[in-house]
Amino acid sequence: MAEAEATETEVKLRVDDVDSARRLVRRLGAFLAQPRHFEDNLVLDSDSGHLTQSGCLLRLRMTSTGNSITFKGPRSVVEGVKQREELECRVDDAGALRSILGKLGLRVTFRYQKYREVYEWDEVEIVIDETPIGVFIEIEGAVADIRETAEALGFGAERYIVESYAALFVAGGGRGDMVFA
Repeated sequence: MAEAEATETEVKLRVDDVDSARRLVRRLGAFLAQPRHFEDNLVLDSDSGHLTQSGCLLRLRMTSTGNSITFKGPRSVVEGVKQREELECRVDDAGALRSILGKLGLRVTFRYQKYREVYEWDEVEIVIDETPIGVFIEIEGAVADIRETAEALGFGAERYIVESYAALFVAGGGRGDMVFA
């Protein structure tokens, strides 16, 4: 059974370092909902790249507290904020699921890693992501709440990033997988 069937609505904000990000988020009075943890993410697609070509994504995420599989539909940008369908559910055995998906013709096409902290503030989820390409604050919620939160953090709409980490990695000259050394 799916844990969430919803529309993901979010922006990323690039920050200088994790300490600066924490200061900004804590200054709001945001509540730490999930402490810093490591995530290993596998993006899967067919050899023909059907999912990527249709603007979709299938991700298997593995953490020390559990695993999940997520489908993300094609994105749109509304008022500078990314929106897309998102279906997600927990997975007990990531290795078995990966084998099943392989039998269905899906293979890992990209791997990315990050350390993530999750905060809650008013009606939004704020995360701090430490990635091999930098530190980002991600704000997820309703468009108006995202804009209000970004402004409270000191960021205008011109600083919104709606690209995926994979797209940012490739745009920055990255090749292969986005993993920590």
